[in-house]
Amino acid sequence: MKEEQKDGISRRKFVQAGGMIAATAIIPKEINKATDKADELAPKGEEDYLQYIDPLIGNIAPLLNTNRPVVHLPNQMVRTFPRRQDYTDDQITGFPLLALNIITPQVIFSVKPAKGTITDDAWNGRMTYDHDLEITRPWYYSTILIDEDIRVEHTVGKAGGIYRFHFPQGVKKNILLNHCYESGTFTIVDGNKVTGKEFVIDAIHQQKGNAYMYGIFSGKPVGGKSDGEKDWGKYNAGGPKPKPRTMNGEKVWMSYAESDPSVIEFRFAVSFISEEQAKKNYLGEFSSIPFDELANKGKAAWKKVIGQIKVEGGTISQKRTFYTALYRCYARMMNITEDGKYFSAYDGQVHEDKRPFYTDDYTWGNFIALHPLRMILDPVKAGDMVQAYVTMYQQSGWVPEYPKTFGDREGMFGFHSSILFLDAYRKGIRNFDVNKALEGMIKSAEQATMLPSRNGPKGALEDFYYEHGYYPALHPGEAETDSSARRSQRSAVAVTLIHSYDAWALSELAKELGNAPVHAKYAPWATNYKNLWNSDAQLFLPKDNKGNWINIDPKAEGGAYYNENNGLTYKWNVQHDIEGLIELAGGKAQFEQQLDQFFREGLETNRASFLAKFQDMTALTGQFSMGNNCAFHIPYLFNYTNSPWKTQKWTRYVLDVWFKDNVLGVPGDEDGGSMSSVVVFSCMGFFPIKPGIPMYTITSPVFSKVSIDLPNGKVFTLIANGSSKTHKYIQSAKMNGKKLDTLWFSHHDLVNGGTLVLEMGEMPKKA
Repeated sequence: MKEEQKDGISRRKFVQAGGMIAATAIIPKEINKATDKADELAPKGEEDYLQYIDPLIGNIAPLLNTNRPVVHLPNQMVRTFPRRQDYTDDQITGFPLLALNIITPQVIFSVKPAKGTITDDAWNGRMTYDHDLEITRPWYYSTILIDEDIRVEHTVGKAGGIYRFHFPQGVKKNILLNHCYESGTFTIVDGNKVTGKEFVIDAIHQQKGNAYMYGIFSGKPVGGKSDGEKDWGKYNAGGPKPKPRTMNGEKVWMSYAESDPSVIEFRFAVSFISEEQAKKNYLGEFSSIPFDELANKGKAAWKKVIGQIKVEGGTISQKRTFYTALYRCYARMMNITEDGKYFSAYDGQVHEDKRPFYTDDYTWGNFIALHPLRMILDPVKAGDMVQAYVTMYQQSGWVPEYPKTFGDREGMFGFHSSILFLDAYRKGIRNFDVNKALEGMIKSAEQATMLPSRNGPKGALEDFYYEHGYYPALHPGEAETDSSARRSQRSAVAVTLIHSYDAWALSELAKELGNAPVHAKYAPWATNYKNLWNSDAQLFLPKDNKGNWINIDPKAEGGAYYNENNGLTYKWNVQHDIEGLIELAGGKAQFEQQLDQFFREGLETNRASFLAKFQDMTALTGQFSMGNNCAFHIPYLFNYTNSPWKTQKWTRYVLDVWFKDNVLGVPGDEDGGSMSSVVVFSCMGFFPIKPGIPMYTITSPVFSKVSIDLPNGKVFTLIANGSSKTHKYIQSAKMNGKKLDTLWFSHHDLVNGGTLVLEMGEMPKKA
């Protein structure tokens, strides 16, 4: 099909270049006149890496949660996307004002356009769109509701945004605003202004709190409000009178006559503090700025962070995968500071603080690569985020592991904030209270429950762990004996392994700070994983509270003993002491053979049955699952063997097979940057396999050159001479002109602007 032409430029090329024009005959002329200041200020000849970002990549999940085309500024409070199941859904429920969670998802407040008479169906019905007429950019979204012939545009700022609705000429126009959670209120002020409050009560995610909004509709509409139980027919003369469905809380609508302008804007700001603060946020950011100028400011913000990493070589598809992954690394954490204040759910108070306060994180998955990536790209921001953890500890009495806007969500297990604190400190990040962090780490280690998906104080199972060095498991079919564990499985083997890493981090940070007693106490705990090593099975297996092995099939067992993955995957979860794991395996040769077999081991059942039990273990190669956090580091373990070329083989394989630049291009739960940050590192050719140790291990980069502009003004450069799909094996390496005899380099080398040169070849370097 011939591409639609506009001013001599095809729509597709315009969109790839970051434009905002939709393929429709009703394109407003003012959009075509918009000038992109970011492009004007860019040096001539500089590549615009934004063109490679496609927020639709991975919008169809292999099994569980899907990615979404999130519109937001880097690490800011407002994140939005159309309300639909995934990319296969051709209807939209509405357009949110912000999202608490971009994965599940959880959205607050919702707006939608409607033509003609307002009916119950206008509120409850869904709107059909055409996938090919949708434009998704990090800072801008546009779609056409084809049944209604209404075009929707959207762009955002830090604490709000603008929706722009293009109606056909000569129709009655309505904008409907309602709540997404249990209940809420709206107040109409001066005809076209609305303030609102939404009560968030989310039992699934253990979230409860309030969100607020302030918005202004353009023009002079006639507004109305309902409590959600009204018969819409009585508000529309001659309209239908169906029995209404129950809606969430109060609703507001703004109606415009047929003779009113066909383009309507809804400008809004949100707050977690109050309606008054939402208004202040509005006045400070959205009161007078034109739509296109706000969009261009958003584009400039994205251009600054995305352009920090420049690549050469590789294919267009690889660049699209890489830069889209980098874009997804800026969704978490989010800055909820508003005008020098923030609401903290950790003590229920509003605090004044000039320093940004961040929340919405997930240490279980983000300690692996997302936080290490940020420590390279923006160490000051990384320090602010680490300090937020310390502050939440001071406010609540516990260091959170899954901090959200309305508190520490009960999710997964482990105290991986300890690894985050240690990693930051050892990478020279000092703008956080490290002594208070250590205090919180000690409290978690000594007083907090270790049970998965639980928060709060320890119980008898933790006391057993402290005494015996492993978490006790139940035999198959045995009734739970610990009351605190009755609403979650113990995951006893996984808990023992993960907390060995956490104890190592605690002991190491204590050593860094000169606290010898704490170091001496917890250093032995770092080897607790060895207490569950079964030398006959060459796996970590469960024991009961009498020290007896429990007979299970580790390939087929999940949550009772492991978590989200089986025992074959958890065999490799000793990142802090890989050398110790190699020793348990019988040496490098045996370790390598077992790794080889792991990538080849069959399921011994059909794939459907396997995935029915292990829904997180998607993107399987043998027993290796790229779809879940537990396995991200495993391909890099070959760098500890006598065949490091296998790391180069498998990381390239993983990127080539599982990360395509299409709607199916994310092979599992991306988790708000957890998986994407692994992709970013792997594409660049190095990886932080041991967070807490300021070193990177090397693999085969997909690009011939990678340049990272560092905040200190220096540039780290990686050059892979001859790199291609077939020339993926490293033949030799030099760091700053000196021969590199290991597949490692330090964080110091990186932040001091080092240059790593790799010579690539077609065949593995086996010597």
